[in-house]
Amino acid sequence: MELLDRITVDPAICHGKPTIRNTRMMVESVLEYLAGGDSFETLLQEFPDLERDDILACIAFANRIIKFKNTSFEAA
Repeated sequence: MELLDRITVDPAICHGKPTIRNTRMMVESVLEYLAGGDSFETLLQEFPDLERDDILACIAFANRIIKFKNTSFEAA
C-alpha cells in the first residue's frame, strides 16, 4: 500500500476533509499534534487505531499539497 493511499476524502466523513483510512481521524489533526510537539510514540499510544504509516502518510500528504500550492508564506 502506498502511503498516500491511506489518505481518503469522503464527503460523508468529516465534511470531506482528508482523513486516515476512511476514519474520523483527520490529517490536519495529526499534523497539529506533531506541530505541537507530540511524538509518533505519543500519538500511537493515544490513538490505538493509528499506525506509524498513517502518521507518515499525513506528512507525505502535507508535502504533496505544499508542492502543488503556489502561495507565499510570510512570517508574522
